Amino acid sequence: MALALFDLDNTLLAGDSDHEWGNFLADRGLVDAEEYRRANDAFYAEYQAGTLDIFAFLRFALEPLTRYPLDRLLAWRGEFLAERIHPLVLPAARRLVEEHRAAGDTPVIITATHSFVTAPIAELFGVEALIATEPEFVEGRYTGEVAGTPCFQEGKVTRLREWLTEHGETLAHSHFYSDSRNDLPLLEQVTYPVAVDPDPALAETARHREWPVRTLRAGDRLQPLDEADG
Repeated sequence: MALALFDLDNTLLAGDSDHEWGNFLADRGLVDAEEYRRANDAFYAEYQAGTLDIFAFLRFALEPLTRYPLDRLLAWRGEFLAERIHPLVLPAARRLVEEHRAAGDTPVIITATHSFVTAPIAELFGVEALIATEPEFVEGRYTGEVAGTPCFQEGKVTRLREWLTEHGETLAHSHFYSDSRNDLPLLEQVTYPVAVDPDPALAETARHREWPVRTLRAGDRLQPLDEADG
């Protein structure tokens, strides 16, 4: 049995769930809309450029979770999923996950976006294994701090290695699908790295290293796995 690893934002989704969550909070008036949206956009631009300070971003992104009781946060999250995430789920991404599952592989979503946002999105794809940045949760409330290593850039490799040890798995014959230059450290670790609708930096790396490049967006075209890997 092999692992099929999937980045989430702009890979399985036609957008970024972290950025959309920030916009949702601003639109609902749960944060100072103008200031929060400006910072949210600035952090997203840094992420796209590969220059994001993950700890600075997480201080920003996790702080709103500390303001409200869990039941209200969960209610808002349900509305967020219905309004903002369901429209971003790519049909071809669902088929890709199912294709790996049918082949006997274990699907794993591995994402920098924190698990409060991403856990129910993994459920939408029927993926039980989620490796995400974990917000600290103490005595029924979020603290605004990070629990463990953020699942970002080299941190994705660290977090995956921890998961492999815990579950007795290896990276033999593994796939990893990602759109982002930030995932190069993990793409270099797997047997079959695949660039999915890649950003310019990842597209250039994929070209030089002769990695397959796939789209899950344009007309929902999806190559069979044997063609994509071959």
